[in-house]
Order: sequence, then structure tokens, then C-alpha cells
Amino acid sequence: MKEKLQKIREEAILQIESSKELTKLNDVRVAFLGKKGELTAVLKGMKDVLPEDRPMVGQLVNDTREAIEKKLEETKKKLEEAELELKLKKEVIDVTLPAKKNKVGHRHPNTIALEEVERIFTGMGYEVVEGPDVEYDYYNFEALNIPANHPTRDEQDTFYVNDKIVLRTQTSPVQVRVMEKGKLPIRMIAPGRAFRSDEVDATHSPSFHQIEGMVIDKNITFADLKGTLQEFAARLFGPDTKVKFRPHHFPFTEPSAEMDVTCFKCGGKGCRFCKGEGWIEILGCGMVHPKVLRMSGIDPNEYSGFAFGVGLERIALLKYEIDDMRLLYENDIRFLKQF
Repeated sequence: MKEKLQKIREEAILQIESSKELTKLNDVRVAFLGKKGELTAVLKGMKDVLPEDRPMVGQLVNDTREAIEKKLEETKKKLEEAELELKLKKEVIDVTLPAKKNKVGHRHPNTIALEEVERIFTGMGYEVVEGPDVEYDYYNFEALNIPANHPTRDEQDTFYVNDKIVLRTQTSPVQVRVMEKGKLPIRMIAPGRAFRSDEVDATHSPSFHQIEGMVIDKNITFADLKGTLQEFAARLFGPDTKVKFRPHHFPFTEPSAEMDVTCFKCGGKGCRFCKGEGWIEILGCGMVHPKVLRMSGIDPNEYSGFAFGVGLERIALLKYEIDDMRLLYENDIRFLKQF
């Protein structure tokens, strides 16, 4: 038995030393120490050994197992180190290559401008309200005192889904929807996307954003409108900003006006930015037309109000001194990352 165990030990060590791969080494382990291995077969034959010889034979078997396992562990460690070294040689890292940059996005200039406008008006007690981009012709035109065949429809020619549904040309329909609810007084702004079939150029786009504002309450006058917009301009462009109102015409307001602000580059002296005029047109406004109030279920003899509308892109262009509206939508990362 001793000679047999010595032979198993020598044969196992020889095969272990000749193994050049971990898979081959595992095969040797299974062949000698596995459930059907040679050493396991010797243990199963212990029943045929004389009782007085069993302790000695058992000790020999354990010594043989320990020797084989020790050799297996040593060889396994050497093979793993060799394999790792080979892998590192194949997967050399060139530390001179530029690292991958973690490019984190940020808010779009339009979003930055919108959030600033919302902060100004919510600070004055206004509510931010949204409405559908696809609107009924009634809310987009009729309820705003723009009946069929009105000349203003030519100026706001839009995209029609059918004869009763259009892509809204302004966010004013949201004001009508809020007035129809009858919850007075109203202090709101309605930011959102609008659509008109304009040619794309430096100042026009078939898809753009507007911010409409409206106040409905008792005893609202044009003085309230002027004071509100003066405060808005001062907070947006600086405390020294002055405003100027010029008569204009909008079907849904009477009287109506365009509002200019003093150029925040030259302070009103005249420069390239304001084309030498010292003033920059920024928005349209006026007192809500009595007919519009009446169509929305509000008595114009008891309530009055004002409304205004400003292009979000125009604010962004002015505030950040951008000279071409198309830059906002071309997704050029070189441009956008400046904000």
C-alpha cells in the first residue's frame, strides 16, 4: 500500500509540474483528488486493510493528499501570476492619450430666460398657466375678437389641422380659457410654444415661444399696466431701465401699445446694438377689449384688465446679445456651452 501511495504521489506531482494552463491543472486535481480519483479509490479500499494497519495507512493517505494539494496550490498561484502578466502586456494603457471628458449638459438660453421671467412675475403674485399647442380656431381667433376674414388672420397665418383646429399662433388662447372659468380676480402669465408660417431668418421662425400675461380685476387701468411693465423691465434689464409706450393696434386690446425699453448697452444714448435709436422694442400690450371680456363671460362694466405678450426668444436674444435667432435651435455645442 505504501508503494502504491508513493507512486500516486510521484505521478500526481509530475503531471502538476507539466501543466501549463489552469484548465489542465484542474484536470489533474480531479484525476487524483476527485470523487472518482485515484487517491479516493485508495480510501474506498480501506475496508480491505487489516484493522491494526488502518491508522498507518490512513496517515499515509493524508500525507499524500496534503503533498498533492500543496503542489496544486503552488502551481495554481504561479500559473495565475503568469496569466495576469500576459494579460497586462496585451492590455497596455497608453497614459499619453487624452482622458474621456464627462460632458454635463445645462439649461438652454430660452429656459434660463423663461425661468427669470417666471420668477419676476410670480414674485408679483402672478400664476403660471399652460395650455394646448393644438388649439380650436374659436379660442385662437374668434374669442380674441378676430372673426373670420379679419385682416389680422393674414398676419398670423398658421398651420391648420382642419377648418376648426389650428396650431396656436400665440398663447393668448390660454387667457380665454382661464377667463371662462370665472374665477376672479386673475393674475397670470402663459408661457408656451406658438406657430406661424413665417420664413426662417435671423428674427423669425415658424415655431417660437411666447409669454402672455393678463390681469383681470375691478378698477384696473392703463396706469396699472404701465407700472407692472416698468417693474418687469427694471428687474429684467436693470434698475435704470426706462420704458416708452407707442400707440398700436391689437384686435383683443383697446387701447393698445408697443413698449420700448432704453438700450441697456448704451443707456439710451444710441449704439450699434439699438441701431443708434437708444430704444429697443420688447413687447405689445393693452387693456383687454370689452368684447373679449363679454365673450368669456365677464361683465366689462364691473371688471377691466390688461394683457401683454412678449417673445421669449426676443428676451434671450436681447439679454445675451445674440444677433441671430437660428443659433438657439441649431444645437451647436460650441454656442450653447457659453451659457
